[in-house]
This record gives sequence, C-alpha cells and structure tokens, in this order.
Amino acid sequence: MSAYDDRPWLALYNGQPADYTLEHDNALDMFRAGVAHDPSAVALQYFDGTITRRELDELSDALASALLANGFARGDRLAVCLQNVPQFVIAMVASWKAGGVMVSINPMSRKRELSYLLKDSGAKVLVSLESLYDESAQEVVRDSDVRLVLTTSELEFQTRTDERLFSGITRQRHEGTTDFSEVIAQHHGQVPPPVQFGLDDVAFLTYTSGTTGVPKGAMNTHRNVVFTAQVYRDWMGLRADGSIFGMAPLFHITGLIGHVAVSLLTPMPLVLAFRFEPQVVLDALRECRPTFTIGAITALNALIGASEFSKDAFSSFEVIYSGGAAISPTAEKAFLAATGKQVHNAYGLTETTSPMTATPFGAPSPVDPTSGALSVGVPVPNTIVRIVGDDGADVPLGEVGEIVAQGPQVVAGYWGKPDETAANLPGGALKSGDVGFMNPEGGVFIVDRKKDMINASGYKVWPREVEDVLAEHPAVREAAVVGVPDEKRGETVKAYVSIKPGSTVTPEELIAHCKERMAAYKYPRIVVLLDELPKTATGKILRRELRGEQGR
Repeated sequence: MSAYDDRPWLALYNGQPADYTLEHDNALDMFRAGVAHDPSAVALQYFDGTITRRELDELSDALASALLANGFARGDRLAVCLQNVPQFVIAMVASWKAGGVMVSINPMSRKRELSYLLKDSGAKVLVSLESLYDESAQEVVRDSDVRLVLTTSELEFQTRTDERLFSGITRQRHEGTTDFSEVIAQHHGQVPPPVQFGLDDVAFLTYTSGTTGVPKGAMNTHRNVVFTAQVYRDWMGLRADGSIFGMAPLFHITGLIGHVAVSLLTPMPLVLAFRFEPQVVLDALRECRPTFTIGAITALNALIGASEFSKDAFSSFEVIYSGGAAISPTAEKAFLAATGKQVHNAYGLTETTSPMTATPFGAPSPVDPTSGALSVGVPVPNTIVRIVGDDGADVPLGEVGEIVAQGPQVVAGYWGKPDETAANLPGGALKSGDVGFMNPEGGVFIVDRKKDMINASGYKVWPREVEDVLAEHPAVREAAVVGVPDEKRGETVKAYVSIKPGSTVTPEELIAHCKERMAAYKYPRIVVLLDELPKTATGKILRRELRGEQGR
C-alpha cells in the first residue's frame, strides 16, 4: 500500500468538501453569470477609470464582432502582449466570444522570444501596447501567421497619466496596425453569434519559461480555469463584496487565475495599476482598499521596503497569499510584523493552472523542524499530490523526491508538442521538476528545483536551504545560491546577496553566519554582493542568469 493511499490531508480542507463539481460549463459561461449577477457593478478599476460588468460585456462583444469580421474563426488564437491594463481582460473575453483561444505573452519578451511565441502558437491576431509593438513586435509580425494587429495604449481607460509610470509615453500609430478602441467603436452595439465551449476545449495558452529547452505552450482548458477559480474562491473565502488587487502580472498564470478568473467568477472588482511600481501600488492600495491579493513574496517585500510604506496601506486586506517564489520563515515573520497581516503560501505551476497546494487560511504556514522549510500547504480539493523517487514509485512520507500532481487543474498537454507532453505529463500526472517531501499531515514542503541541486564532494546541497539561512541575517534583503565548478569538490556553493537599505555587511561575515548554522559541505564558500538580483516579471529570482555570470 502507498503511503499516500489514506490521504490524511482531506481533513485539512479549510471546511471545504474534498470533492466538488464545477458550477459552469466553461469560462465564458462563468463570465456571463457574473454579468447577470450585477450588471452595474464595477468589473475593472484602473486608476481613476472604471468599467462595469455591463460595459465589459459590451466592449468584448464589439471586439469579438470585429475579430469575426476580420476572418477570425473557431479555434483561432489571439495573442495578447499587454501589461496590467483593462484591454487585457477585454481581449481575453472577446477571444472566447469569437470562439478562439487567447495566447498570453510576457510583455518583456524581446524580438527573438516574441517571434518564437507567435510562430509556435500560430496566432492570427496580436493585441499589443503601442510602446511594446515599437520595441519588439513590428519586425517579427511579418514572419508570423498574424493577419490583424490591434494596438492600444496604457494611457487609455484612465485620465491621471501618473508620471511615475507614464513619463515619456505618448500615443503613436504604427503602419499596418489598427487602433484597439477605434475598432471597438466601429462595432459598438454588435453582438457575436452564440458560441459554446466544452470543458476540455482550450481557453488559453500560457508559455513556460523555457529554462530547459524552448518555451512550451501549456493548454489551459476551460475545465482548468473554472476549477481553479472555484478553488481560490472557496479556499480563501472570497466574496462579491470584496475586491482584488492585481499584484501579479496578468500574463502569468497567477494573474490569469488568481486575479482575472476569480474576478469573473465571484464576481469581485479587479483593481489594476499598469505595472508594478512600489510607490504607485501603495497609493492604489490606500485609495481602492482591496480585500484580496496574491503575488510573489519579492513584490510584497518591495512594498514593505518602499520609502512611502506604512501599515495602513494593508489595513483593508482580509486575505493575502503568495505564489510564484519561495517564502522563507524569516520573510513570513517580517511581513507579519510590518503589515499586521499573515501571508499564506500557495504553490502551483503554469501546467497546474495556478494552485495545486495551499496553506489553510487563517494560520501561519507550518515549518519543518529539521530543514526549517516553510510548508506550501496541503493539496487543494480533487487533487492528488505525490512524492516519487527516480523510479516513479512513491517514497515514504518525510523522504525527498519529485513532486507529482494529478487533478482537474492539470493541463491537457503542450501545444503541438506530443513528445514533451508524454514525457512531462504521463497519464495526465504532471512531473513538476520540483523536489520536496510530505509530512504525515499532508503538508508539502519544497526543497528546490530538481535541476538546481548542487553536488559538492558527493553531498547534495539544495540552494533553497542556504538561501533561507542567509535570509536570517538582519542585513540580507534577498539571496540566491548556485553551484559553480570547483576542482577539488566538483561543485561548490556560491551566493549572490542584496542588502537592505542602510545596512552593511561583508561577504566574510555572511560566510561566517552560514558556517555557524550549517554542515561544512553546505555553507557558501563565495559570496557576491549585488544591488539587485535578476528576476522574472513575476518576481522569481533568475538563478540561471547568475549561473551564466560565471562565464563572463
């Protein structure tokens, strides 16, 4: 019998049933139900601009009608290259109303990356900010399947044009493009023919980061979207009388589900602020008084470290979760001390359409007494999480192995890549690439990414453990640990550290701090101080860039 057969975590479901059914047949029906619930309620708030649910319905109707008039057909892909602006949500809903699939693209993508994503997805339409089109898309669109380019501006749907965000940004029309708002105005009042999706139809493609090989388009189905939106609502107790702050980028799976899909389902207003700028975000929190958010701990730390931070900015929040980057126990305690609010852990991947585990709401995350790691929670409803060895068999509770997930949130596969689907999703179970263990209560603890393990003199060193110890030093703001070649040890441990403003510390002091607290083979032999650590748009520290620094 497997150690996981009894699933002891079922009792920890925060009062929710361990197994429940979906309330909507697809994500578009989920949106329509939210509109019917209260058409006059605010759907989106963008600085001083608001869009009601009725207006969002009308805007997306007009855009869907324009798409169909331009030859968009059932199953076609619409690529969106936008920041956190209302146009993102309008385009998402319109792509569904036109019978299509939205392709979510990181707005930080450069020409080479964008060219690959457009070609791989076969997108027929691109919706882009004018500024991003000028920087990246203009040259690559002609070599893709894109036949219609709609450009828009971050200045639309609001009037404040905050200089901290919009300095130097002006409206600009590019040859061969069509203005997003103009095409909506041309089709105002038109309603596209009814379209119906099944739960297994693809709602959007979200691309993995491509840390191993080229990016892969995860096929997030309508089942995935509806299920995970319900998980957020039920697990975290979200209600229509609250509101969501869009902390995570909308193009990322956390933003797509934890912000947009949850807003469509509950329905709650979604507050957007273009892109993450700590002082601007703090102003938005004080003005809009949101009740829920989820974002990377690096973003939350940037807010409490900002010069204009004060505790009152977080006073309206009832629920705060963090995902996308690991939290150390030190960071969790520091956030609680600064804000008076408990940050909760959630864990998932692009391929699990956001959460596969979450910590029960209302209590701190458990800490493993041996490793000091913070739990990322227990499996969410309808979800089986297993820890397996190299042979694919379950390892005993408490032992380290690869985290494997199976449930309604796991994607159907990768777009156009059957071999990668078979390798990473055998039998529909996702091999996460993350290494961790499970305690007898069903709590999951992540040790690290499988590929990030350091082999020092034959001993395994997990960067996460070293980073957590570094985080305990009062001068350390952030830390990232990588393995570097070493003639004697094979690999040795190297740490990159950024320091809190006003603090001072030497590399030698940080090495000594770790040496006192860790086995001899684990502590870093080299420490490099940096002003900032490289990060993804979602706040994950880019260890691969730091490893690449070795060759410079």
